Amino acid sequence: MQPNYDWESLSHDPIHGYIPFVSRRGAAPGEISEQDIIDHPWVQRLRQIHQLQTAWWVFPSATHTRFQHVLGVMHLAGRVTQHLYPSLQASDPDTPSFGYVTTLMRLAGLLHDVGHGPFGHFFDQFYLARYGLNHERLGSEIIRRELAPLLRRVRRNPLGELRPDEEIDPEQICFLITRPKTSEEPSSPLWLRLLRSLFSGIYTVDNMDFVLRDAYMSGYSQRAFDLDRLIHYSFFTPQGLTIHERGLPALVRFITVRAELFRSIYFHRTVRSIDLSLQDLFRDSADYLFPGNPLDHLDQYRRFTDWSLLVDVERWADSPDERLATLGVRWREWLGRKILWKMVCERTVFFGPGKSEEMSVFSDEKLFEEAIRRRLPPGLREIPLRCDPPRHVHRPGTRAPAAGQNYLYDPATKSVRTLDARELYRQIPFSYRICRVYALDTQHANEIAAAMDALLNGDAVDDVTNM
Repeated sequence: MQPNYDWESLSHDPIHGYIPFVSRRGAAPGEISEQDIIDHPWVQRLRQIHQLQTAWWVFPSATHTRFQHVLGVMHLAGRVTQHLYPSLQASDPDTPSFGYVTTLMRLAGLLHDVGHGPFGHFFDQFYLARYGLNHERLGSEIIRRELAPLLRRVRRNPLGELRPDEEIDPEQICFLITRPKTSEEPSSPLWLRLLRSLFSGIYTVDNMDFVLRDAYMSGYSQRAFDLDRLIHYSFFTPQGLTIHERGLPALVRFITVRAELFRSIYFHRTVRSIDLSLQDLFRDSADYLFPGNPLDHLDQYRRFTDWSLLVDVERWADSPDERLATLGVRWREWLGRKILWKMVCERTVFFGPGKSEEMSVFSDEKLFEEAIRRRLPPGLREIPLRCDPPRHVHRPGTRAPAAGQNYLYDPATKSVRTLDARELYRQIPFSYRICRVYALDTQHANEIAAAMDALLNGDAVDDVTNM
């Protein structure tokens, strides 16, 4: 399609270069442009939520926001759809027009993080979970209640237009940005289920953008993996998103780099120490942070960001309310990077076929801590400790939500197979846990390390099975 410069505006991005979008002047009467959605307060609030929830306290240049990320995902969703659309249509003849699918995917990319609160996934775990929510479910409700009338009136993107008889269905955007449940919804059309693998499979428009962006902004790597090759060798089959065997090394590289980012940045020892203190603050401050279930207070949630939270909690120290003032002092200390917990011991445990993670003490923080304390000398078993076993999934196992969405094309047999058919992929562990013990000082690091080694070399599984 020939670019229409009357429709188009550009945003320059350090990862993807120029990101085109349909400007207001390109929208016909009665239409809503992509710019209208980008400039909507629900999307603009993402400028005030960091992409890296606390890692920016350790990596000073990594102060990029969710807003930059969602623009990148929107762009990448359009680019990937342009490449994959012919194979999508071949896999399901009922696929809507190219203009519809591309517009749908770009909007889903732009809105996939709209439900995030302060500190991103941390807020999911330590606040939204109290109400049975996560950012995906909350984001879907924001789309339904706040954005749906506008989304139905979006008619074009820089790559194409909807047919006159087509209208964007906001429920399909909600479907795309929500991870699949154990049993797939049978009523969903095949083309839509295939597209969801680009949001919740092994390599997605979301994680391909954040790996490149986080690696670049943190200083880890200027080009962490070969995005072009990964896209080039991908296509849809009726089974799912499929990669040609020639692209498998690029996929393995992506998986490896993503795991290394978790190890080096997201799970950095000081980042996790900051998180431990933040957990305590969130637990004790929860009743003051927000008035309740965000679904009942969407107007207030729209104004609730990293910026608003950090400004509020810093002022608490001056409150006449004694409890609030005490919390405020603790928040000020945290904001001043007065880190309470010191890492004294670290070991990494890998889980592959035949090694049960669920039956390991490392699958639960309390079990992990109890196991360490039992192995300490009696006089040290009551010292203040925090045990932290953050987990990263290298590749999904058979029961993971992302399982069953990605496949391998074997050119020798001209058949579609599971990725496990290749040793190159099988060698990747299912998951790992970085098992760390934190204390208030390093005085007893020797004894704690000995307890950790005794746990690893002995009966970490038996600790669970014998309880």
